[in-house]
Amino acid sequence: MMTQADFDAMLQRYLDGQSRLGEQRLVEQWSEQLGRAGHQPLPPHLREEVRTAMWQNITARTAEPAGPVVRPLWPAGSWRKPALRWAAAALLTAGAGALSWWLPRHQAAGLSQAAPPRWVQRTNKGSQPTALRLADGSLVNLYPHSSVRYLTGLVGQRREVYLAGQACFKVTKDPTHPFLVYTDKLVTTVLGTSFMVTAYANQKNTVAVREGRVAVQRRQGAELAATPAHPAAAGLLLLPNQQATYSASTKELAKNLVREPVQLTAEPLDFHNRPVAEVLTALEHAYGVNIVYDPAKLRDCTITISFGDESLFEQLDTLCKALDAKYKMANNAQILFESSGCKAS
Repeated sequence: MMTQADFDAMLQRYLDGQSRLGEQRLVEQWSEQLGRAGHQPLPPHLREEVRTAMWQNITARTAEPAGPVVRPLWPAGSWRKPALRWAAAALLTAGAGALSWWLPRHQAAGLSQAAPPRWVQRTNKGSQPTALRLADGSLVNLYPHSSVRYLTGLVGQRREVYLAGQACFKVTKDPTHPFLVYTDKLVTTVLGTSFMVTAYANQKNTVAVREGRVAVQRRQGAELAATPAHPAAAGLLLLPNQQATYSASTKELAKNLVREPVQLTAEPLDFHNRPVAEVLTALEHAYGVNIVYDPAKLRDCTITISFGDESLFEQLDTLCKALDAKYKMANNAQILFESSGCKAS
C-alpha cells in the first residue's frame, strides 16, 4: 500500500519529469478525480494564485545554460491539464501531505459565503466613526458609542439591521430586498440610498435623508411590508434634505427639514431684475424644498441678486432683507415666505 511519503515522492518525480513506468498516468488519474463529486475545486481566485506560483516554480526548475537543445518539461498543451494545477498546489505546500492541510483552509476562506448567515454585533468604542461593509455591499459609518447588529448574509426577502446610537448608511440598491433599519422607536425602510439615523438612549430618534426616498414609521405596530413606493399609512415618506423626528414623550412622528440642507443641483443662482417668485422657485429646485408664498403679494416684486456658497437659510435671509420680508419653518418640511408686497414700478 502506498504511504503518504511514497505519494509525495511520486508527485515530485512527476513535477521533475522523471516519472517511473505507470506513475504519470497514476498522478493524472488522481488529478482528474479532484473537482468531481466529493472533491471541491479551488475557488477561481485561488486557482490563479496556484497557476502563477506553479509557472514560477517550473521556469526555475527548467532554467539551463544555453547550449544543447532543452527538452520541454511538459508536452505542448499539457499546461491545461488539471494535474498540473493540483500538483502545483501540492508543491507549493511542500508535497501532497501538506495539501490535505492547505486545501481545506483556503477553500474555507474562499467559500465562506457558503456558511449559514449569522448575526454579528459591532460596537464603536472609539472617538471617530468607523466604516463597516455589509454582505450586500452596503456601507455603514458607525459613530462613537454606537452599535449595530446585522446578518453576515442574505436571508429571506429583507435586509435587516438593528442600530443603537448613530450611523450613516449608504445602501446598495436592490428593489427586491428592502433594507430595514430598526431602532428602539422607529423602522426605516429603503431600497437603495443614503441616510443618517440617530437613536441614542433617552433622546429623540431622527432619520435624515441625503439621497433618494426613505420610508419611516413607528416600530410599535410597524407594517414591515411598507416601502418608499408604498409607505405605511401612519408613516412618513422622506425626500433629500428632509428628516423625521420621533419624540418619545409626545409619541409624535414629524417631518421637517434637516438642519443644513445641501444644494442638490449645480445650476447657478444668479438673477438680474427677475421676479421674486422665480427666485423662490429656483431655490425650491436647487434644494428640493417646498416654499409656500402668496403669489398675489409677490406679483410686482423683482430683484437682482446672486447666491454663492451660502446655505439655504443664509440665502433666504439675504432675500428677506432685500424685500423686507420674512420666512419661518412650517409643518411637513415646508418653508413659509411672507411678504407685504411691492409697489408697481
